[in-house]
Amino acid sequence: MVLRAAQRLMRQLPDAKLLERVIPNRDRSIRLMCHHIFRIGEAYLESVEGGVEYAVQLANIPPKDGTYMTGEEIARYGDAVIARLENWWNKLDDKSCQQKIKTFFGMQPIHMLYERSTWHSAQHARQLAAVLEGIGITPDQPLTPAQLAGLPLPERLWE
Repeated sequence: MVLRAAQRLMRQLPDAKLLERVIPNRDRSIRLMCHHIFRIGEAYLESVEGGVEYAVQLANIPPKDGTYMTGEEIARYGDAVIARLENWWNKLDDKSCQQKIKTFFGMQPIHMLYERSTWHSAQHARQLAAVLEGIGITPDQPLTPAQLAGLPLPERLWE
C-alpha cells in the first residue's frame, strides 16, 4: 500500500522537477528521494533473503548515473521491488517474522526491520505528497492517517 501510493505520486511529478532539491536546506534531489523510497525495501530484501548485514547505508545506495531519470522510470523500479516483496512474503513460512537477522545494531527479529522499512518509506511518501502540493499539484490518493495508523512515524514531515 505504501509503495503503491508512492508510485502514484511519482507518476505525477514533472520530470523537469526531479533534479530539484526536496527541501531547500537538504542536499537531496527529488529523484534521489523517490529512488530511496523503493531502495529501502530492496535493502530489506537483501538482508532477509541474501543474508547481507542490514545497515542504514544499504538503503542509501543511489541509482547509477543516467538511470531512473523520470518519475515513471522510478515507479517501474518500484514494480520490481514490490514484486520481490510480495514473492518473499508469499514464500515466508513463519509470518510472525520472529526470525532473527544480523543488523548493525545486533541480531534483530525481521518484524522490527520490516516495520522500520515500512514507516521509513511511508514518511518519504508523505514528503513526496508535500513536494507535489508545493509545486501546485494535488496528490493522487496520498496516504491517509488511517492507513498510517500504528506506524511509528515522526510527528513532523521533515524530521
